Amino acid sequence: MNVLVPIDDSAPARAALEYAVTTHPDADITALHAASPSVSTYDVGVSAADIERRIEVEKRNAKPLLETARRIAAEHDASVTTETVVGVPSRAIVSFAAENDIEQIVLGSHGRAGVSRVLLGSVAEGVMSRASVPVTVVR
Repeated sequence: MNVLVPIDDSAPARAALEYAVTTHPDADITALHAASPSVSTYDVGVSAADIERRIEVEKRNAKPLLETARRIAAEHDASVTTETVVGVPSRAIVSFAAENDIEQIVLGSHGRAGVSRVLLGSVAEGVMSRASVPVTVVR
């Protein structure tokens, strides 16, 4: 089984990874960080070089997250493959899953205030609405 666990620097993401490695001990687990450099298509004066620099910064910033994922897996006598993709997180996660034969996505929920986001964060909600594979949301 191929399991995808999107990660960021949050407690729910770490809980999702722990859930995945303990619930699916024989699975091939990929911890994925979807880097989203804050670049708007409406930003005036943003060059391709500026965008590339922002992407490189995002990738560098992902390294500690990926190391944390490997450490969490090792604590549970498991291992994970780590990847970083660039893009709108929910779309990048779903695209990665489709392109890599992922059979299950396990991700953390980010509770927010307000009636529309009481249970799920926008990334979790986007993945759940777009994914063609089962999605488990961990709090």
